[in-house]
Amino acid sequence: MKVVTTVKELRRKFGKVIFPPVGLVPTMGALHEGHLSLVLSAIRECETVIVSIYVNPEQFNDKEDLKNYPRNTEKDLEMLQGVLRGNDLVFIPSDKEIYPEKDTRIFNFGNLDKVMEALHRPGHFNGVAKVVSRLFELTNPDISYFGIKDFQQVAVVKALVKQCGFNIRISAKPVIRETDGLAMSSRNQLLEPGIRDQAPVIYHTLRKVSSMMKEKDIPDIKIFVRNNIEKHKDFEIEYFEIVDDVELIPVNRKDEMGNDRRYYGCIAVKAGKIRLIDNIEIELS
Repeated sequence: MKVVTTVKELRRKFGKVIFPPVGLVPTMGALHEGHLSLVLSAIRECETVIVSIYVNPEQFNDKEDLKNYPRNTEKDLEMLQGVLRGNDLVFIPSDKEIYPEKDTRIFNFGNLDKVMEALHRPGHFNGVAKVVSRLFELTNPDISYFGIKDFQQVAVVKALVKQCGFNIRISAKPVIRETDGLAMSSRNQLLEPGIRDQAPVIYHTLRKVSSMMKEKDIPDIKIFVRNNIEKHKDFEIEYFEIVDDVELIPVNRKDEMGNDRRYYGCIAVKAGKIRLIDNIEIELS
């Protein structure tokens, strides 16, 4: 693999070693097996793979969260060295490379950036759209890979592609989990040990939601989810919603759910000082 840190270097490499189709795996570093699963998917499908490592300040509405976000570029490169091929690239730009000028763009994604994460992280998805569109312009991929753990982000990126007219396929891959069920996340390493031991309650609670749908309506399920998670000390639910996979419109009653769409239970939990998100598809039959 080859490591580049500037747009100039990236463009120089494009002229020498880029063979289509090109796959892009955007990351913020602190890589784990979930990221590697995306990289391996890209390797299987693409002649050239670009992995970007960039902690994007534009998508953090909390400066302390940005400051504390885990970073370990040396370890990230060691992990990628074991899977990437000779002509693949790792792009590690600085803020000035991504934003040579102040980016004042304002995106509108309709309902997608007005529910769930957007309510708790104002401006987050506008920041995501800025950096993803910039990376798309710089790397011109045929396919870009995202994990569905960030369910709402995937929906926003798909809308971005359509809105901006990018000729890019978005490949959304399943959630990769630890052996105890906790969704893999770069933030997991920031969890205090005692809280980490209890964190799988999030996934195990979500798993019960599908089976409860046969007998309970959504208001009762929401009460169960909150009680089951918040009975654990230091755990607090920010939201739990059941939404469709197209417009992410929250449903409040089962009779609002149609057979022409798929539905997901999406949750955000403050586990001590660390915020965790997860989701699961809801089986209707």
